[in-house]
Amino acid sequence: MNLRIAPSILAADFARLGDQVGVVERAGAGLIHVDVMDGHFVPNITMGPLVVSALKRVTPLPLDVHLMISNPDRYLDAFARAGAATISVHVEATPNLRRTLASIRELGVRAGAAVNPQTPIDVLRDATDLLDHVIVMSVNPGFGGQAFMPQSLERLRAVRALVATADRPVDVEVDGGVDLTNAGAVAQAGATILVAGASIFGQPDPAEATRALLKAAEAGIVLG
Repeated sequence: MNLRIAPSILAADFARLGDQVGVVERAGAGLIHVDVMDGHFVPNITMGPLVVSALKRVTPLPLDVHLMISNPDRYLDAFARAGAATISVHVEATPNLRRTLASIRELGVRAGAAVNPQTPIDVLRDATDLLDHVIVMSVNPGFGGQAFMPQSLERLRAVRALVATADRPVDVEVDGGVDLTNAGAVAQAGATILVAGASIFGQPDPAEATRALLKAAEAGIVLG
């Protein structure tokens, strides 16, 4: 699989969101990551389907919707209709992961599962046939700008080994604290999608930051 950078708009300037998305799109971003938080599953409130719908009108890039919410099944249809290309739910918030993943796929959307740092990777084992991607959280979800947890590298390797048993390619996505100091290591550990917020939109030149992050990740693969 090709490495892709997924800039997280959680760190973008919402007063000029369309312009900022355009900048990273032209710089080679592969997806746009949309962190949806409800103030219940995580202690923060962010955005909903209306933002996804607005983004769909300004970029051809796939919209990677990450639901950090309780009762995600209630909102799958709304995000699919808004234009999500992928929808990920947290295993910790989903009583029946297989049913939820199947519902996402029935909507014509790629289905993903996200796992928090303290959640055993084995919870995914019975759902690999329904997964298009897995998000390995490398911070505790809820707020941007947190430091990358080093133990996430071993978790990435474990997820990569697990999804290798699937009958089709499954992306491994890493989310939280990804920057130039660790991009090579996370790619080497098995990540194919790198979510980055502050290390892109928090930089003076988001376009250059996007290119540099992709270059660093690709270098990690070569060195590995």
